Amino acid sequence: MVCLGNICRSPLAEGILRAKLPEKDFFIDSAGTATYHIGSDPDSRSIAVANKYNIDITHLRGRQFIQQDFDEFDLIYAMDSSNLRHILNLARNKEDEAKVKLILNELTPNEDLSVPDPYYGGDQGFENVYQMLDASCEVIANKLLP
Repeated sequence: MVCLGNICRSPLAEGILRAKLPEKDFFIDSAGTATYHIGSDPDSRSIAVANKYNIDITHLRGRQFIQQDFDEFDLIYAMDSSNLRHILNLARNKEDEAKVKLILNELTPNEDLSVPDPYYGGDQGFENVYQMLDASCEVIANKLLP
């Protein structure tokens, strides 16, 4: 799960998907394309909306997406087109590129919609983002589970 700073959208998506899949079978992580928040806790509003749905993301810490992530992960979900471009710029080959998807395309295939960054908005923005990510992660989990 990848967004810009790895404190709002991507840790929320990580927490949601972790809640839907068995930990013993899946490794789920998140990262940001920027370096602003390396080592930082998730935004308090992301923590609050996750807690509202009994998901704890307080232990997550911001990190930057790196080229080695292509080796570590089978699927890489970008929150928006800017993050998608940044990730694809790090891809070494077609195999790397094939792993990268916009997360909302799981809900609305080929529409290339972005999860809005709620950072500069109010609490309702975080709730809206939660609902989008929850619906997308439900589709992802259903595809991954036998």
